[in-house]
Amino acid sequence: MVLTGVDMALHHKLCHTLGGSFNLPHAETHTIVLPHALAYNAPAAPLAMQRIAAALGRADAPQALFDLARNNGAPVALKDLGVEPADLEKACDLALQNRYPNPRPLEREPLMRLLEDAFEGRRPG
Repeated sequence: MVLTGVDMALHHKLCHTLGGSFNLPHAETHTIVLPHALAYNAPAAPLAMQRIAAALGRADAPQALFDLARNNGAPVALKDLGVEPADLEKACDLALQNRYPNPRPLEREPLMRLLEDAFEGRRPG
């Protein structure tokens, strides 16, 4: 009920797209995608990034969340959840459908880079 009454931005939209389309575990998918979604939106939300970074005691919020997950044994790569390379195009296409509010406009190439980084488990950037 809550989700029907509020807008979802990039992180939540991607996680629901990935989870619903590829039957991925909910918490792990969110853990992997969050640092990358923050990095995508960082230029459009600098104050939010500063607050998150300060709360984590680091200079860079996306990097801090990635390290927090990795250092605590959480998965950091979508490929470890069973996502296939060919799935990334479909996930990107689905995420670009039915536009939703997001601090930074959604663009195909940067979104594909986000998904590729999350797939490989690369540091967000």
